[in-house]
Amino acid sequence: MTTSPSISAVSALMLLALATVWGGSFFFAEIALTEVPPLTITLHRVVWAVPILLVVVRLLDLRLPRAPRVWGAYLVMGALNNAIPFSLIFWAQVELQSGLASILNGTTAVFGAVVAGLLLRDEPLVPLKIVGALLGLAGVAAIMGPDLLRGVDLRNLAQMAVLGAALSYALASVWAKRALAGQAPQMNALGMLMGSSLLMLPLALWVDGVPRFDLSAHVWAALVSVAALSTALAYLLYFAILRRAGAANLMLVTLMIPPFAAGLGAVFLGERLGAEAWTGFGLIALGLLVTDGRVLRRG
Repeated sequence: MTTSPSISAVSALMLLALATVWGGSFFFAEIALTEVPPLTITLHRVVWAVPILLVVVRLLDLRLPRAPRVWGAYLVMGALNNAIPFSLIFWAQVELQSGLASILNGTTAVFGAVVAGLLLRDEPLVPLKIVGALLGLAGVAAIMGPDLLRGVDLRNLAQMAVLGAALSYALASVWAKRALAGQAPQMNALGMLMGSSLLMLPLALWVDGVPRFDLSAHVWAALVSVAALSTALAYLLYFAILRRAGAANLMLVTLMIPPFAAGLGAVFLGERLGAEAWTGFGLIALGLLVTDGRVLRRG
């Protein structure tokens, strides 16, 4: 049986940094939403990250692929991993606190294990993954509460939008493994962001109109931060941790993002999460640990 690489001190610090910048994306979005509509925030996030990653790809002396098949795969990846989930989460944050959105987004890893088990032969849907998924669903139920049974309101729809984003992320991971395994990871990050920029430009213009540029300084700072830190830097950290510590250890970042997002929201935005949100987070976290399986094997 293969074992996951151990987490060194450097990898642990990189995981902490990744959780910070990804948790920060929910915080930056809350600030940007005061003046910018959701789809336009997504457009800013992907467009401004492209030149940063283009510089990185140039410094690494990586060549842009020429095969149309690869660029088609980048377009699909950009939709599944950027355009769809970013837009759903930012739209949901109009109704939800940043910390709560990050907790619901924590179902990504559990969804990922189930989707991979259904669609990939080398990652079967073993009983632990099923139990983990059920725990994750219990966490979602704890957060959404019995009000959902009485009728669907805008807040419920926002919560389901975040779950839709998590499912989109899960499908993206399977697509990447099937269609982009032979490409350099930094090139994959650049290619999918170029693809998502191409998708978001007409969509944002159609729905939101021409973007405003007379924004407050703090809103511009949030937009630049979500692009440079929560997107460009985050993907570079993601692939560096993947190489150093492996995919299983990388999943741990899912448990670390909500405390950072909730902490930033509490300190700077005055947000407070109720007991049901933290109960849900605990069940989702337990579901991830069961899905991962290492804690149970060691026990």
